[in-house]
Amino acid sequence: MRAFGVGRWLSCRLLTDSQKWTSGSRDVMLQFQPSAFAARRTFTHTSRRSGAAQEALKKAQEDAASLTPEYVAANMDPKEAQRLARVRNIGIAAHIDSGKTTATERVLFYTGRINAIHEVRGKDSVGAKMDSMELEREKGITIQSAATFCDWKKVENGKEETYHFNLIDTPGHIDFTIEVERALRVLDGAVMILCAVSGVQSQTITVDRQMRRYDVPRISFINKMDRMGANPWKAVEQINTKLKMPAAAIQIPIGAEDEFKGVIDLIEMKAVYFEGPRGTIVRTTDQIPGPLREEAAEKRQVLIEKLADVDDEMAEIFLEEQEPSNAQIKAAIRRSTIARKFSPVVMGSALADKGVQTMLDAVCDYLPDPSQIENMALDKSKDEKSVKLVPYNSLPFVGLAFKLEENNYGQLTYIRVYQGTLNKGTYLFNSRTDKKVRIPRIVRMHSNEMEDVSEIGAGEICAVFGVDCASGDTFTDGGLPYTMTSMFVPEAVMSLSITPKRSVDGDNFSKAMNRFQREDPTFRVHVDAESEETIISGMGELHLEVYVERLKREYKTECVTGQPRVAYRETISHRADFDFLLKRQSGGPGDYARVAGWIEPYDKPDENYYESQVVGGHIPEKFLSACAKGFDIATAKGPLLGHRVVGSKMIINDGATHMTDSSDYAFSLATQMAFRKAFTDAGGQVLEPLMKTTITAPNEFQGGILMLMNKRNATIHDTDIGTEDFTLVCDCSLNAMFGFSSQLRAATQGKGEFSMEFSHYAPAPPHLQKELIAKYQAELAAKRTK
Repeated sequence: MRAFGVGRWLSCRLLTDSQKWTSGSRDVMLQFQPSAFAARRTFTHTSRRSGAAQEALKKAQEDAASLTPEYVAANMDPKEAQRLARVRNIGIAAHIDSGKTTATERVLFYTGRINAIHEVRGKDSVGAKMDSMELEREKGITIQSAATFCDWKKVENGKEETYHFNLIDTPGHIDFTIEVERALRVLDGAVMILCAVSGVQSQTITVDRQMRRYDVPRISFINKMDRMGANPWKAVEQINTKLKMPAAAIQIPIGAEDEFKGVIDLIEMKAVYFEGPRGTIVRTTDQIPGPLREEAAEKRQVLIEKLADVDDEMAEIFLEEQEPSNAQIKAAIRRSTIARKFSPVVMGSALADKGVQTMLDAVCDYLPDPSQIENMALDKSKDEKSVKLVPYNSLPFVGLAFKLEENNYGQLTYIRVYQGTLNKGTYLFNSRTDKKVRIPRIVRMHSNEMEDVSEIGAGEICAVFGVDCASGDTFTDGGLPYTMTSMFVPEAVMSLSITPKRSVDGDNFSKAMNRFQREDPTFRVHVDAESEETIISGMGELHLEVYVERLKREYKTECVTGQPRVAYRETISHRADFDFLLKRQSGGPGDYARVAGWIEPYDKPDENYYESQVVGGHIPEKFLSACAKGFDIATAKGPLLGHRVVGSKMIINDGATHMTDSSDYAFSLATQMAFRKAFTDAGGQVLEPLMKTTITAPNEFQGGILMLMNKRNATIHDTDIGTEDFTLVCDCSLNAMFGFSSQLRAATQGKGEFSMEFSHYAPAPPHLQKELIAKYQAELAAKRTK
């Protein structure tokens, strides 16, 4: 941190009572004014002054670490407090086809960011603003999360207040789950959208899990209230039961399905109608329709009771049998939502242009501003001790690069500013590489459009050009030894072999692979050492299919893909003893090593364990570490299929050495060969990945889909039959699910949809194990004869 930064920090006057400065404080502050210090910077011979600067720097860092968000909020400059209180960093997340992008399009329209609404898969072929990729518009799905910003004018106490939103629209498919992960990692709140007909679906549960992982408060928006079979109360109940998140509606609908007209606000007890072209006229009236008065009073009471369960202040009012005021109810909802104990539920239909404005008001009222979220960094100088980051402009800069994107101008890096200010032309330090980087250009993103800015304040999201970094890197201004935890990256579940059709496309192919890997941590590329094929791995069929298509469109490189490779595992089922002697002479020093012991299943099925119980010095200490390395090499490539071995435990308790022929290499090799020999005796078997598969389709296709899944030996866990659609949840082997999407389309006239996520590994059927082992042996034999 430059001394200028210290001067700015000292001048912010955030001092605790015990740290109040004496009358000399003005002199100290003057010493560190930017101009005074800049003039003195070249004269470093005055050790006393440089010592004072160091002390002030150290004090500033210690004080910054000891500040709490509550203290900063209480002592913050009023203008800064006003700015932060009006900022909302929110994401929109939900199951596939719940209406995320459609809702985001309405948000942009009502906030004045766009002048016309275009639908996903619209007849005008323009496509939604946030689906900027040609492939997204074609398929009608979101592939990459897209960021934008907008201003929402909300009337509070008769006065119009402007709220600034940083908004990220995320994909719904499990294949693109990393986009949701990294968006939620940097957001302060989220809108979870649910379908009024389907309620909580498989991907809703995944999104809920991701929100809990990053402690993101949420409001729930029940969309598609105009659809046939819409039942918001089923969705509210499922949020409570399936997601285990206390939730209650703060609105009830006026009409449903094709008669859906508006909502009743249960807090103010007013009816809200959305009229005019595109629902732009919001009419609020005290006249609640007669048939709904009783229901509104009943649901308001349910809301108060639910709040009393999660909020102490509301519990006191409820127990004293008093009627809480509207302000008390709103305050209780805000407190419990920010504490992640409750989720207020609003309703509407984005496609019918109803309920989006009240949802935006709920975001302002109940989701936190950046100063109300506790963001932590790790202090590398204190053994990665957790420290709080305070979203105050005058503090030293800390930011996180959470997403990378390539475009015509080079690499675009999305950064969330947690503390301090980011200025154009300043220098930052990458805490992972310790490299100094200059920020030549700062932009605010509006989907694929950019708006240049010269400065970004604390709590905001922006993008920068010309910064070479990886996704998840932390940036500071060089004075704070801070780093931040990165996002969770799930394991790849599927692989394909891929080669360019024409050898001249090799350069473009390698450029694309490097770019895709930098942008997407779940997309991995490696060259198989044996087959010398390039293998791409990802989250599923659609994920890899999209990248192959992008190669063709963006890099004009057509590729041939091979049979998908499944990430099998190998394990053992019972104990087997071994006593293996490696003894070979090849002219000069030979190889001699004897290892004895046993292998058995390990109680942690995803890990391996090695232990030496050698006593009496039969194997010297220097060779025991070689045995451990040999075990790691043996488990990295199993004897049955060449896939990783898991759930095995190896104990070596005896052995022998030779005075001249024993070496690290000999003992490593002997351990590998002993493991492979004992593996068969220990009942070695192949494990295959089972996928939790959720299929949703109209009820008339239930029999056909059950038959499809039985053919694939699926284990069916749950069938939920709704008014129109049914949902089937089952575990099925990934190997059996290749090509399932086209079969499902054929079986359901294109109306069925499915999602898969990795569940666990289980032994493959015996006939499949035999086939796989025979195929692997044939491949090895073919290589030997080459």
